[in-house]
Amino acid sequence: MKWVTREYVHVDRTACPWLIRKFIDPQAEFIFVPTEKIEEVEKTQKAIPFDAPEVKLGHRDGKCSFETIIEEYRLKDPALTELAKMVHSADTSDRGLAPEGVGLDAIMTGARLNAKDDFEAIEKATYVYDALYSYCKFKLLRKKYKNKSAKMDRKQQSEFLRRKMQK
Repeated sequence: MKWVTREYVHVDRTACPWLIRKFIDPQAEFIFVPTEKIEEVEKTQKAIPFDAPEVKLGHRDGKCSFETIIEEYRLKDPALTELAKMVHSADTSDRGLAPEGVGLDAIMTGARLNAKDDFEAIEKATYVYDALYSYCKFKLLRKKYKNKSAKMDRKQQSEFLRRKMQK
């Protein structure tokens, strides 16, 4: 499928392509255009619009586009819910939701500045979102197995939780 959004990607427009390719459409093709061209591309290329004004998969009800896509596609992964807090915090003025959001905003600003175009920016961002997703899984498992892992040294804890992540 084709997906269309605004050009000059930043947090939500790097996070959403990662989410779409990883959980919804592994063969997704992204198109980046000026805001005023989104509706035209949607119609002429049958592209699904996201993270743009007045689209179904955009900001709404206080949620960023990443959260809206999770909701619309009924993705029920607790680690995604944690990652969504970071994306929300980085992409909106709600900085208190996740402290990692400040760093994510800075990293995606740098990624955009270091990329030759939006396509390269989303490719570079993939590693960051993969790492954050793993961190979210690790964080949730660490909390779930807090009592059991408390008796282990740091290396044993890491190996134990890494094995749990792979299940």
